[in-house]
Amino acid sequence: MIKKSDIHIHIETKNLNVYYDNNYVLKNVNIEIPTKQLTAIIGPSGCGKTTLLKSFNRLLDLRDNIKTSGEILVDGENIFDSRVDVPDMRKKMGLLSQKPYPLPMSIYNNVAYGLRIHGKKNAKELDSAVKHYLQEAGLWNEVKDRLHDPASRLSVGQQQRLCLARAIAVEPEVVLCDEPTSALDPIAAQQIEKLLLKLKKEYTVVLVTHTLRQAKRLADHVVFLYFGKVVEQGPADEVFNNPKDPKTKAYIDGDIS
Repeated sequence: MIKKSDIHIHIETKNLNVYYDNNYVLKNVNIEIPTKQLTAIIGPSGCGKTTLLKSFNRLLDLRDNIKTSGEILVDGENIFDSRVDVPDMRKKMGLLSQKPYPLPMSIYNNVAYGLRIHGKKNAKELDSAVKHYLQEAGLWNEVKDRLHDPASRLSVGQQQRLCLARAIAVEPEVVLCDEPTSALDPIAAQQIEKLLLKLKKEYTVVLVTHTLRQAKRLADHVVFLYFGKVVEQGPADEVFNNPKDPKTKAYIDGDIS
């Protein structure tokens, strides 16, 4: 069992508020996300889970109708500080979306794309790196003989693992996952779950999921959102087995959705 004193906080929000036009989506959110653990963000549809996830790498900046206030600290640095290099900050955050979005290029180039952007040009180094990250994503043996085929020819489950390989190829510190198994069949979903459990040894993993069973299987730490507010957070065992707030218990028991 991990002692609280041994836990390092990787991401912390302080009074985070997010507004879409006049819609108040996140309300004074204060959470702590531990380093190299898998944190599941749970709650009913429309409660702000994806908005919270996208705030961590400032993807919300890409929309004009969104306003934010408060702080998000990554390694103790407020990502809204004017001195923060946003592209460099985003490099720390790999993102796995709900649906896989492979780039319109070969399997090989999907993984090599970010490596080239960040300066890796040597062909042998690229070959070695592409192999390594495809192995990390559990895909190498399935694609090693067709690396130069279009990524679009892969199955949906394979595409999601390719997107995972692409995300970790730039060596982020955090892997953000927005319901990454919701578009997959059970076998492909199980493959992604196994990969996330492996990845948390090297990365901080933040998983948005609408499936309580998945959160119970995977999470070390849990954040429960309800109508934009944090109701409860803490170690997964405590939240699931001994919830402190009646709303948490009702959600876990299926009495609210």
